[in-house]
Amino acid sequence: MPGFYPDPTICRVGEDYYLAHSSFEYFPGAPIFHSRDLVSWKQIGNILTRRGQFLPGDRRASGGIYGPTLRHHDGRFHYVTTNGSDAGSGQTIVTAEDPAGPWSDPVFVPQAVGVDPDLAWDEDGECYLTWAGTVAGEEVNGIHQGRLDLKTGEFVGDPYPVWQGTGLAAPEAPHLYRIGGHWYLMLAEGGTERGHTVTIARAERPEGPYEACPANPVFTHRSTALPVQNTGHADLVETAAGDWAAVYLGVRPGGFTPQFHVIGRETFLAGVDWVDGWPVFDAGRYELTPADTAFADDFSGGLDQRWVSPGGEPAAVAAPHPEGGLELREPGDPSPGLLCARVRDLRWTATAQFTGSGRFEVRIDDRHKYGLLFADGRVTAYARIGGVSADLGSAPAPEGPATLRIDAVECDAATLTAYGPDDIVLSVQEAGGAVELARLDGRYLSTEVATGFTGRVIGAGAVGGSSRLHRIAYTPGT
Repeated sequence: MPGFYPDPTICRVGEDYYLAHSSFEYFPGAPIFHSRDLVSWKQIGNILTRRGQFLPGDRRASGGIYGPTLRHHDGRFHYVTTNGSDAGSGQTIVTAEDPAGPWSDPVFVPQAVGVDPDLAWDEDGECYLTWAGTVAGEEVNGIHQGRLDLKTGEFVGDPYPVWQGTGLAAPEAPHLYRIGGHWYLMLAEGGTERGHTVTIARAERPEGPYEACPANPVFTHRSTALPVQNTGHADLVETAAGDWAAVYLGVRPGGFTPQFHVIGRETFLAGVDWVDGWPVFDAGRYELTPADTAFADDFSGGLDQRWVSPGGEPAAVAAPHPEGGLELREPGDPSPGLLCARVRDLRWTATAQFTGSGRFEVRIDDRHKYGLLFADGRVTAYARIGGVSADLGSAPAPEGPATLRIDAVECDAATLTAYGPDDIVLSVQEAGGAVELARLDGRYLSTEVATGFTGRVIGAGAVGGSSRLHRIAYTPGT
């Protein structure tokens, strides 16, 4: 799953596999996909489509929807997550009979304070919530668990600590499984950066005591030269054929040391074998055909599921124009006011066609973005890096609709220490071709610079009161 699709969680119902993710400040939240073969996936919806399910809270970058778990039990799908912009609600649980939706109003678990919640059931139907954090009113931080009443969001008895991992930094992302005669508790440790790992332990009961796998960590790419790094936050699934697989997150960094990843934490697939009662990961088992990431959208069919807004609502930013395309508007809230789609490739070209006015940008957050502004008959390139903003090259807009263009291309650095993951080229399209207005260092739109948990998106927004968006097209490069 290329691009900003982190914290994967997977479940199977019969021959069908379902894969969901965190999505942080972007709304609608929690994209969900379907597959029959584990290697080709189609988005079937977003789980959190109503603000009552995903309260905007502080709307901050890298707030919002954190690491989730997707499970199917007793005829219903269950999705549990943390809204990092509304921490007072604790954990959030929604359910559905159809994974494409609609999903229920949420049940909150305020006593579970922290992130990365997991749901599992025992043979008697008792539900266990496991998470990384604390119990409300207490100070002990770690991996906690409790028996949960799903109807009320209250614990049956007091929550308790379980296995805390192997001693590496940041034990988190617990997933609890009943496999064979044991309960397995799988964690992410080492932090979601270069030291990321997968560790596991087993017990006879959900609450433990747990025996750690002697081969921990059971999966990691730390201290290797492999092109995929930061691997961890895994979730297991038994296939319809009785084999096992795992989804996990990783990144594809580029450029000179310390290297930079720009399109976020992505989802990868591994095979899993069981040896002496423990999982052994095989990252090279599956042969994947590259996903078809290209699209061209004139919005004639409404908003595709790819379109999301950071900290706000797509409906507040864009509405159908009576003559086609979209009328873009200022949202009337503190959000950036953008209609966004995830960047899914390391090299790519995107264009946006406007009349009247408009802006088109590539961004990680509101403090790290490059873009083009079309207004008053001119197109101007701009950049913001942290607290510094600048207008760059400018050119007259062509007659009629203006086509703004952004390319992510190979870095053209004069020195090794300036060699980044890519260059971003900002242009305006004219009859004779693209007129380049700025070429900018892609390192500044990386997670290593911007920090946080998200990746690049392209976004379109209004400038003044006469912004009409006709079309956006995106094509991967080489």
